[in-house]
Order: sequence, then structure tokens, then C-alpha cells
Amino acid sequence: MTSLPLTEAHVAKNGFKVAVMGAGAVGCYFGGMLARAGHEVVLIARPQHVEAITRDGLRMETKTFDEHVRLTASSEPSAVQGAKLVLFCVKSTDTESAGAQIQPYLASDALVLTLQNGVDNADRLRTVLSGTAVAVAVVYVAVEMADPGHVRHHGRGELVIEPCNASQAVAQALIAASVPTEISGNVRGALWAKLILNCAYNAVSAITQLPYGKTVAGAGIKDVMRDVVAECLAVAQLEGVQVAGDVHAAVEKLADSMPNQYSSTAQDLARGKRSEIDYLNGLIVQRGAALGVATPVNRVLWALVKLLEGKRA
Repeated sequence: MTSLPLTEAHVAKNGFKVAVMGAGAVGCYFGGMLARAGHEVVLIARPQHVEAITRDGLRMETKTFDEHVRLTASSEPSAVQGAKLVLFCVKSTDTESAGAQIQPYLASDALVLTLQNGVDNADRLRTVLSGTAVAVAVVYVAVEMADPGHVRHHGRGELVIEPCNASQAVAQALIAASVPTEISGNVRGALWAKLILNCAYNAVSAITQLPYGKTVAGAGIKDVMRDVVAECLAVAQLEGVQVAGDVHAAVEKLADSMPNQYSSTAQDLARGKRSEIDYLNGLIVQRGAALGVATPVNRVLWALVKLLEGKRA
């Protein structure tokens, strides 16, 4: 890892510039929280969001406040210039291409923190950003873009980040911005735990276009989810991953904690966009085939979402 001058004392005294690459719902939420705490934040987003944010500020509709947060927005990757922290929030399908877009403009002492679904994005990004510090954050938040420049928060909002030279300073800044943040030595296990949650919920929500609370109420759906989890854990075991926490309990609790949330895959399909299903259930199918583990339930969910993607395209 590159040595970073980003220290807790520096953050407390001066704040720092934050760039959010791929400022959709997740990036807008965490970037907005840091902007509210006084940091200089630039959101790199699609033109319709940039226009709305430039005109009115970022509307953050959360569980505890609803306000317009003033910050900078741009559609240009060059806007990462000067940022000490880059929150990398693009879809898994765009990891390498987005990394290549920002690479020429990154400061030598920048930290790129991945806030993405899937388990291999940081490794893929490091192949593009040679010499730049890249670290992983596992995201637990229910958010959506309600309208251009308008992020709506449905629940949770915590991060788990891996140790690196700047992790203490970054965690301090996030905690001060009311983002619960933990530094974990088993971030790989946390990534897999999040992956398994996504495998259990995302495809079902996408296929039915229903929020989590209604999907789990469907006949047989909890049994399907348990089968998905069992297949994922079998693959993880042969991968040598120590999955963090009690995944079965986490799956049981998720619908209760965010019953009105639609999965990101459901939101992608509703907008006619390509989803990340290849990096969720599709990854389990791929790794299961390589390891000799049968994954029939994950395969069915993956195949159905791919079929719906083709229909909408």
C-alpha cells in the first residue's frame, strides 16, 4: 500500500476532499453524509443527476432528516483530481472501465475505497490502478434514487472497511458524519456474507418486482432462500472463506429491517439497465462449477434474471 498522509489529526483539523465515482444511490448517500459533516465532496454522476444537484443541491430524504445538501457534481472523471478519498461506487460490470477513466487524474496519495456488490471488485480494480491504494468497504444500506438528484434512504447505513494506512482516518471521518463504521481484519468474510444476502434477496425481488417484506411472505420463498444460502456456504467453504457472522440469521432479519426496499437488481431491471447478477448468483454458479459444487437454485435465479434482462433490452 502507498503511504498516505491522511491522518486522524489532519482529518479532524482540515477535513479532506472526497470524490464519489459512480454517484448513484449508494454514492449519493455516503457522499452526502460526508458533505453534511463539512467535507468537500464532488459527485461524479449521470448528467440528469448533475443538473439537478447543481441547481438544487442533493436532496437527502432519510429516516431522520429531509434536506438539500450543497455540494459539487460533475459528469467528468477528471473531477477526482485532488481528492484524498475516492468512494468507488460503480456497478461491478463497469469496474475496470471506470477505474481506467479516473486513473490519469488520481492523486499519488489518494485512497480508492470500493463500495460495490460482489467479492472481487477490489482485485479487479487494482489491476487497472497500479500504484494506487485500493481498499474494500462492505456496504449495508437501503437506498434508492427517487428522482434526479434525490436519494431516498430506507434503512441502515453502516460500513465495514479493511485495514490500510488510512483506514483509521477514514473511519473517524465517517463516524463523525453519522455513518457507523467498523474496521475488520476479515473483510473478505464480510464481503461473502453480503454476497450471500444479495444472492438470497436480489434475484427474487427483481423477478417479482416486489420489496423484501413482500417477497419473504410468498409461499415457499423462505425455503428457496435457505437453499440459496446453503449453496453459497458450500462454495465459500471450498474457497477457504470464513464467512462473517450467522448468515442464516442475517437473511431472516433483513426483510424485517428494510421491508420496503427493492433490491438493486430489481431497480436495474425496472429501469431497463443491465444488472450485476453475473457477480452475485452468477458468481456462485461459476465458482461452484469450478469447484464441483452443485448450485441449482442459484442457477435458476441467475438464468431467470438474465432472461428478464434480455426481454427489457
